[in-house]
Amino acid sequence: MAANGNPTVRRRRLGAELRRLRLARGLTSTQVAERLLISQPKISHLENGRRAIKPRDVRDLCALYGVADPQVIDSLMRMATEADRQGWWVACGEVPYAVYIGLETAASSIRSYEPLVIPGLLQTPAYAAAVVAETIPLATAEQIAVRREVRLRRHSRAHHPARRLRLWVVLDESALRRVVGSPQIMREQLEFLNRIGAQPHITVQAVPHSVGAHPGVSGQFSILDFPDAATGTVYLERFTSDLYLEKRSDVQPYSVMFDHLQARALDPQRTRQFITRVAEELLAAGSP
Repeated sequence: MAANGNPTVRRRRLGAELRRLRLARGLTSTQVAERLLISQPKISHLENGRRAIKPRDVRDLCALYGVADPQVIDSLMRMATEADRQGWWVACGEVPYAVYIGLETAASSIRSYEPLVIPGLLQTPAYAAAVVAETIPLATAEQIAVRREVRLRRHSRAHHPARRLRLWVVLDESALRRVVGSPQIMREQLEFLNRIGAQPHITVQAVPHSVGAHPGVSGQFSILDFPDAATGTVYLERFTSDLYLEKRSDVQPYSVMFDHLQARALDPQRTRQFITRVAEELLAAGSP
């Protein structure tokens, strides 16, 4: 799917353009909300691409911002209509991280640090099912099935024949040693990680415990880059509400942090050797 055909990306582009028009008019989001008799959070959500915007709302905002060119108004309203289309993941059921999946689908590259688990794009089916089942309290069988299906369908993005995703992953040793599901499931996951990490568009590096404290101790983060965007988006996963950072001043520190993590981590070849040793230890621990 072309990047500009992604509904999530279209919403965020439209929101960014509406924010630019508002600032050019010298208005705050609170002032806009008061004049249109709507809530200020709604304006923020529209500008952040967190919710779909109706063409009628675009028309009202353009009138408030003094946009007189009918071609510009028509273009923005058409973008609103196209942004309201549903992504493939919607058909799977209720997906709490739908915004992230939309961004992931459109990204040209992702740099990710994971301290506790193997990231979704690199998980085996058994590992994915175990992660969902063991990390969501009181999860129903249906919820587990939906999340597992979505997680596995996301794999195709990493290997799209026409537009492969460039993926850099740095893993803390804890993510490699934490036994998820069972020793056999974990061993198969580690072996799969080595196979997939050998592909030219995927780079996997491990940070051993012996490194000590490092820039990633504060937690997981991902940086998504897009082919037609000057700055990327930082994604911070949280249990109830994820966080997205898009200002250059917010994204830059995470880019620097990731560079430092890569420098502290084992290189890809030594990482594969390290993962092999961990898998062998699991095998030896399970032998009679």
